[in-house]
Amino acid sequence: MDMAFTEAERIFRDEIETFLADQLPERLRDGARATTTVFAEPNLASEWQAILHRKGWLAYSWPAEFGGPGWTPVQRYIFEKACALAHAPELPVLSLKLLGPVLHRFGTPEQQARYLPKILSGEHYWCQGFSEASSGSDLASLKTRAVRSGDDWILNGSKLWTTHAHFADHMFCLARTDQAARKQAGISFFLVDMRQKGIEVRPIMGLAGDHEVNAVFLDDVVVPACDMVGEEGQGWTIAKFLLENERGGSCHAPALLADLAIIRAQAAERPGEGNETMAQDALFMARLACAEFEAQGLEMTELRILSDIANGRPPGPQTSLVKLVASNLKQHVGTLMMQLYGYAGLQLARTRPLYGENAPRPALGVGAQIAAPTYLNNRAWTIFGGTNEVQRSIIARTVLGL
Repeated sequence: MDMAFTEAERIFRDEIETFLADQLPERLRDGARATTTVFAEPNLASEWQAILHRKGWLAYSWPAEFGGPGWTPVQRYIFEKACALAHAPELPVLSLKLLGPVLHRFGTPEQQARYLPKILSGEHYWCQGFSEASSGSDLASLKTRAVRSGDDWILNGSKLWTTHAHFADHMFCLARTDQAARKQAGISFFLVDMRQKGIEVRPIMGLAGDHEVNAVFLDDVVVPACDMVGEEGQGWTIAKFLLENERGGSCHAPALLADLAIIRAQAAERPGEGNETMAQDALFMARLACAEFEAQGLEMTELRILSDIANGRPPGPQTSLVKLVASNLKQHVGTLMMQLYGYAGLQLARTRPLYGENAPRPALGVGAQIAAPTYLNNRAWTIFGGTNEVQRSIIARTVLGL
């Protein structure tokens, strides 16, 4: 694999960097730097989404026929890395990177025409209804039921850890449509309008005081038959496709390297033992260097996957390796932040968000203020999107052949 960019790719990179310098407002950069949760708050994400939509770069992972810019996998990587280094807010992942590709592959022309433009415009804000109280790692054991009633399906059940359900007006959801079939075969994939009776969203507060996830209860919720994606019983196949995109559809290494670069820069200013700075603490800097080397190794793996995609091969089970390494690294970054700031990093403001005019005043800077909530929120990385244990099982079975 040739790791050098072509001349055209270098010109493209320069164009992206110039656009970010000119069009990414500093208030959005500040907000992104002070975001400690996985997803950006909608007020940040929606403004950045609108800027990219006007430019035609929003759905950069979509095919041109559906409104994407038609970029190659390498161009997408260049864009994601430039955005990470510029501290751009995260875009709505659930709709743009998960649901969008599902509708491209499995949706009807009517579903594509109805939903894709509203994803791009931001008119629809989506959440994901997969996990349940007893069906997390074993997703196929889910209990939410869908029963056919004329031209509709009636859904009853509950979903757990539903990110941004308190903001969402739509949810893509898995429900069991055949109780007699084996558990993977009896699941279907639905598009649910949350602006109806029978849907209750209850907040779940995280350890850091963030409200990012929720419990969602479905009581005789009506879904028109035309809002089933794919065939009845095809939900498990669609879910596997979606989860491969979730685990490998983005590059994690650029954001990790950007975070580590901030830690390295701040280490030169933070006091350490005696009259030294943290940059003169050999043990801390060794830990930081190890994390940087691992992130660079992850970047090489992600580039190999992009090379496979460019040659027509799907992301495949190797995305589980990316998810496993990225999750552990994300937690390591949080630990390094806590070590960097020491006692100053123990502050845990309960007011959110930690940016903007009404943000709580930080003690010893924003970096110290976000250290503890970042550390606590990063605990979830080895759980969501498939636990570390699930990823190891996938790797053992499908990659190593054990």
